[in-house]
Amino acid sequence: MTAIAGGRVTASSTSSHYGIIRAWLILVALMVVGMVVLGGATRLTGSGLSITEWKPIRGTIPPLSDADWAAEFERYKQIPQYVKLNLGMSLDEFKFIYWWEWTHRLVGRLIGFVFFVPMLVFWLKGWLTRELTWKLVGLLVLGGSQGALGWWMVASGLADRTEVSQYRLAMHLTLACIILLAIAWVASSLTDRRDGGVLPGSARAIAFGLVPLVIVQIFMGGLVAGLRAGLSYNTWPLMDGHFLPTLGNLYIMAPSWVNHFENVLTVQFQHRMVAYLIVILALLQGFLALSQGSGAARSRALLIAFIALAQAGIGIMTLLLVVPLWSAILHQLGGVILLAAVTVHAQRLTVGADGLATAG
Repeated sequence: MTAIAGGRVTASSTSSHYGIIRAWLILVALMVVGMVVLGGATRLTGSGLSITEWKPIRGTIPPLSDADWAAEFERYKQIPQYVKLNLGMSLDEFKFIYWWEWTHRLVGRLIGFVFFVPMLVFWLKGWLTRELTWKLVGLLVLGGSQGALGWWMVASGLADRTEVSQYRLAMHLTLACIILLAIAWVASSLTDRRDGGVLPGSARAIAFGLVPLVIVQIFMGGLVAGLRAGLSYNTWPLMDGHFLPTLGNLYIMAPSWVNHFENVLTVQFQHRMVAYLIVILALLQGFLALSQGSGAARSRALLIAFIALAQAGIGIMTLLLVVPLWSAILHQLGGVILLAAVTVHAQRLTVGADGLATAG
């Protein structure tokens, strides 16, 4: 982000454009957040398998005639979800789930367009350093991979299942959040402004540890969604009558590792436990920041503690209400907001004493 000239640090020729690039990346990040939330709604409405073909270009155009709708509906009638769960569904009911999935895919395509075209313009104008160019190309590759992974997920529900694989669903959700993390990190790094303020070493360690931990929790949340584990054991703080369910029930499946991905009790339990850990660490970081920190770093740490508490509260509410659509969507939104917050916080802690980004 800077160049050395005559023994002193000077702004690079592209630094004046970083504000525009940063604003563009923030826009893309917000679109990714919307995409994640829309994906959650698509999942919860049972709409994800309504489009049984992957047409990256032609799929942009929805059915425009009665014949087109009849053909789409007929294709849907061939998959197990219709035969086993939705037999007798009307065309209007099919249109409802179709529009959810079509909109989800359209937003994905729109994100690709909004990312690629400005990136190309910035590159042609010479606004991008070599380092930043490679970072943006990496983001573009991640975005393309997400589209392919999304179809791989959908394909798992078209042959002998009524829903997509929880493994592939969790991977699809997690990759979307990794993309959000990467965009937020790069956008945050495109500023030389020093935040001011400090955090003690223990709080800094927590800050960096929370980033991968939140990603792990999101993956676990994907497993919960894929197994519909939130519809079971809808009590809190006890679960199956215990705070810690018996090992025999947690590991009832063989081989034992399968329980972490396929046992509804175990999957929900580990999601709860990691949530507790995140809240504890966020509160501890907030306490350390309040007592020993200062400036913007302290403010971010306190904000993260608040977001983590709010997200835990929404999760508990969602569980107790047996996963209503509005609450589940709010919970998913809270997860990506928390991820964005811990990511920006960690990135800003890499800014050195001279105000220059030392990583990112």
